[in-house]
Amino acid sequence: MAGIVGYGVYIPFYRIKVEEIAKVWGDDPRAISRGLVVQEKSVPSPDEDTATISVEAARNSLKRANIDPQKIGAIYVGSESHPYAVKPTATIVADAVAAAPELTAADLEFACKAGTAGIQVCMGLVDSDAIEYGLAIGADTAQGAPSDALEYTASAGGAAYVIGKNNTLADFEGTYSFTTDTPDFYRREGKPYPRHGGRFTGEPAYFKHVLSAAKGMFEKMGTDASDYDHAVFHQPNGKFYIRAARKLGFNEDQYQTGLLTPYIGNTYSGATPLGLAAVLDIAQPGDRIMAVSYGSGAGSDAFSITVNDDIEQKRDLAPKVQELVENKSYVDYAVYAKFKGKLRMAGLTQH
Repeated sequence: MAGIVGYGVYIPFYRIKVEEIAKVWGDDPRAISRGLVVQEKSVPSPDEDTATISVEAARNSLKRANIDPQKIGAIYVGSESHPYAVKPTATIVADAVAAAPELTAADLEFACKAGTAGIQVCMGLVDSDAIEYGLAIGADTAQGAPSDALEYTASAGGAAYVIGKNNTLADFEGTYSFTTDTPDFYRREGKPYPRHGGRFTGEPAYFKHVLSAAKGMFEKMGTDASDYDHAVFHQPNGKFYIRAARKLGFNEDQYQTGLLTPYIGNTYSGATPLGLAAVLDIAQPGDRIMAVSYGSGAGSDAFSITVNDDIEQKRDLAPKVQELVENKSYVDYAVYAKFKGKLRMAGLTQH
């Protein structure tokens, strides 16, 4: 089967702490931090969007892959915050990484699992020998309405994966998906902020799909939690991630490395891909990884992955997740609101 030839990540430089947001809305920061298991989140600067994040992640993935970008046969960018309503982000990435025009490219949207959907598409194209290499990206600059619970977690970041059969650093053993029509979270056309179903987003949405996909993967592979060295899940907050991991039988040593939300927030389509990248940054040859995404609406993609010997030669060729997590500067709420475009003057329209 296809495998991961290279991976790359990007996380914006700026951060805002939970207590800074709570101070503005009169919330208890300690209760927020404990309840969501989030301390701070990344904030994109005014000149950063899903396209720029995708380009940076893609370039880093190609550094590790060490392939000619002209050999890329497909590029998919999964996001729910594409900068254009009608204009693909994927073509911007293709041009920026100097890919040949003889490729297929598209933007994908499935809330927070669009990035892993792109990985699955690339896996299929590679396995069928339709292309030699595919580039799958999950990236977002997530939105949360002022004073909404999402404002404490909605952040920005992304990860890119070069998928192919040759010179892989990790190999896919299998994938399994679980999908239903569960409208727990949505944003209508033209609306700046999404709406969510509150507690409804837990049991019938996130947990049902993540657990079902993971258990389906277990059954398909004939495995259980004890067969994996690492586990990564979608992380709308740290609380859901940890609870899902424990329900499936994973312990802290297995799930801790991929848990990034406490330090950078929920990067939406970038969340599971970034968590997986953090694991690949420290994984040893022979390690087995389970990765499970989740997208509202609703569905989950699960992957069983085995790391091979080439990881040792490739992982230091591009910035690691932890380096970007630690490279940061804090902003206050006023700067954050300006950067995120939360301040809009009446009568002005954006073109």
